[in-house]
Amino acid sequence: MRPVIRREKGVRDPERTSAAILQAATREFMDKGFGGARVDAIAKRAGANKRMLYHYFGDKEALYLAVLESAYVAIRAAEARLRLTEKSPREGMRELALFTWRYFIDHPEFLSLLGTENLNKAKFLKRSARIFNLHSPLVAMIKDLLEKGAKDGVFRRDAEPVKVYITIASLGFFYLSNRYTLSTVFGRDLAAPAELDAWGEHVVDVVLSYLRP
Repeated sequence: MRPVIRREKGVRDPERTSAAILQAATREFMDKGFGGARVDAIAKRAGANKRMLYHYFGDKEALYLAVLESAYVAIRAAEARLRLTEKSPREGMRELALFTWRYFIDHPEFLSLLGTENLNKAKFLKRSARIFNLHSPLVAMIKDLLEKGAKDGVFRRDAEPVKVYITIASLGFFYLSNRYTLSTVFGRDLAAPAELDAWGEHVVDVVLSYLRP
């Protein structure tokens, strides 16, 4: 029988506290954007106080940047776990396209944060010392798939990794960001599961058609 570990009342758990603040901040920035988010509300959501928040993250701008970096870390780490370079070029590209689409569906906070930061013209993201290094493995992974595909004769030789990824991300981002207006305009429920699945396959078809030699 394992011994029961009891925490003494008042003993801090820095890792848990900082994680709770980060999670609360993500929700607050997602719901209200940078301008509308309030430090008091974030502290309340996290069950902490403002002094603790400032201790771990500094000011509101530093906390917002930490939220942005955390969001990018999460998606880049999930992509790395796919081990796409171990698969055939077409299968690897198909999986990346579907993964990106499904990740966007499952993580609306990511799209919301991207929307907010684009309104700010990447003002805060430009301050990140790690953002480029976070994306380098993604570009390298796509480059590897493209080169293998070109060598095997299944992909065109002039495809550029960043453009391919922007195509994948754009097809997903625009659909989800505008699905309510598009549903109203065209008289169909674009948020229905069948529509979402069909769009994911459409993204794959668009990307693979472009890559065809």
